[in-house]
Amino acid sequence: MPPLILALAQTDIILGDKAANLARTEPFIARAADAGAHLILFPELWTTGYDLPRASELAEPIPDGPTARQLAAWARAHSLWIGGSMLERDENGPVYNAAWLFGPEGEAVGPYRKIHRFGPMAEDRWLEAGCEPGLFDLPWGKTGVAICYDLRFPELFRGYALAGARLILLPSEWPHPRLHHWRTLVQARAIENQCFVAAVNRVGQDRDNAFCGHSMVVGPWGDVLAEAGESPKLLVVELDLAEADAARQRIPVLRDRRPECYPSYTESHRDSTEPTEKT
Repeated sequence: MPPLILALAQTDIILGDKAANLARTEPFIARAADAGAHLILFPELWTTGYDLPRASELAEPIPDGPTARQLAAWARAHSLWIGGSMLERDENGPVYNAAWLFGPEGEAVGPYRKIHRFGPMAEDRWLEAGCEPGLFDLPWGKTGVAICYDLRFPELFRGYALAGARLILLPSEWPHPRLHHWRTLVQARAIENQCFVAAVNRVGQDRDNAFCGHSMVVGPWGDVLAEAGESPKLLVVELDLAEADAARQRIPVLRDRRPECYPSYTESHRDSTEPTEKT
């Protein structure tokens, strides 16, 4: 199979201004297409930012809303896939932080609705939580999708690897001062699951946070294949996904698992982070 050419669009975001953010989007898509990219990934909530008190107003149905239709049109015009997360309004009313992929033949693949809501940025107040993983069959193979805070939950990534994913996409709005966590966790998720992790983060700041950028692509041996700084940047990386297969054959971590020996503390024991009743 030919290499996958992947582009990460590290962008700043204007809070709550979809028109302005979309105006910044197409130049990145055009540049990625000129570089031969098959897929371009944008950050978390890249069309609105974390304007969550207005989430209900800003959210749209996907794939039938105007933003989704525009992205689908650009995907067709530039012959590539476009991904990232947006505020999605479900037909029954709830609003989610949801990742979709729009393809060059008019496909709309998704959603992956963010499972782990980040309380310090009020996601648990304004957004519904997803409850299904996002594993999709795409032209280059099985691909997992996670969003920002999900990075701290290795179970999700391990599930993708066990299901055959060799690539995991991670749109994010990861703030300072936790850059060290970002870089370490992206590498850890790639190493422990012997897969590629493509993590795109935003830059700039909103009312409450400054964002640390450093979008990066990490290979199955933990090598950082590309990394941006803290200003807007388009990264373009060529990936041979067969390298994930080779890593899994050389050190068969997934095969050597012994889940029957691991007690399921989350199900059979009290969460150790919960306060214990005093007697």
